[in-house]
Amino acid sequence: MPNTSKGPQAIRYQITGMDCSSCAEKIQSAVAKLPGVEEARVSIASSRMSLKVDDEVRRTAEVEATVKRLGYQLDRDQSLSPADDPERPRDISHVTPAYRRALWIVVLINVGYGVVEMVAGFFARSQALKADSLDFLGDGLISFLGLLAIGWSLAWRARSALIQGLFLATLGFGVLLNTAYRVLVLNQPEAGLMGGFGLVALIANVAAALVLIPHRAGDANMRAVWLFSRNDALGNLAVVIAAGLVFWTKTAWPDLVVAVIIAGLFLGSAWSIIRDARADLREVRGLRTS
Repeated sequence: MPNTSKGPQAIRYQITGMDCSSCAEKIQSAVAKLPGVEEARVSIASSRMSLKVDDEVRRTAEVEATVKRLGYQLDRDQSLSPADDPERPRDISHVTPAYRRALWIVVLINVGYGVVEMVAGFFARSQALKADSLDFLGDGLISFLGLLAIGWSLAWRARSALIQGLFLATLGFGVLLNTAYRVLVLNQPEAGLMGGFGLVALIANVAAALVLIPHRAGDANMRAVWLFSRNDALGNLAVVIAAGLVFWTKTAWPDLVVAVIIAGLFLGSAWSIIRDARADLREVRGLRTS
């Protein structure tokens, strides 16, 4: 049956369970490949997915099934038609107290250990520990923003995410600059402290994953938590390996190389938050002038 609609139709969703920018990219890539999807954008800044499809009635079920198979929950967002106020808070009746508690626990684990690992990095003179702490701080702040902004309007979520992204980018550049300084000074880090805190970081990531798993329904959702935790664990493992190489080679170079790699990946995530927040703010301005 031919499509009689006048051009692409817009659909918006709120997505629950995204923990990092790679989650948003994974969802966006999968949905963009579906037939009939002409444009897809997933924002880690506001936890929103905006689509343009050729036929809303025909494509909705497949889009929703695809996102759920990846391990995320989603709800239709009807709050942003051109006639609506982008400053208006959204409905949060579907968010359970148990999920809020789980998010608080994840925030405390990530931000708490991120601060501990940053301090440990200074004591151990390890740039890799400092860079790895950014990953904890970044994940914790994303969860914290998600927790605070559950009922916020699109405009306020975007503004908050932009501030967060700029803050995280500043931390990332600070570690890179400090690493460049260490390349010139080459103070050898304390391999024992470095490896010990790297192992504790691995345990902290596993603990955060165990807290989230009960709030992800089905095997696909558990796999999403596993993949998220695995990516973080690889960074922790890299710190431990670098500590062993520092001890073996008696040089700081393994620590510095790992620090640059982790900080570079972190800056990529920070840029994703900034990019999405700016796009959301452009959408808000467009709604106000329409």
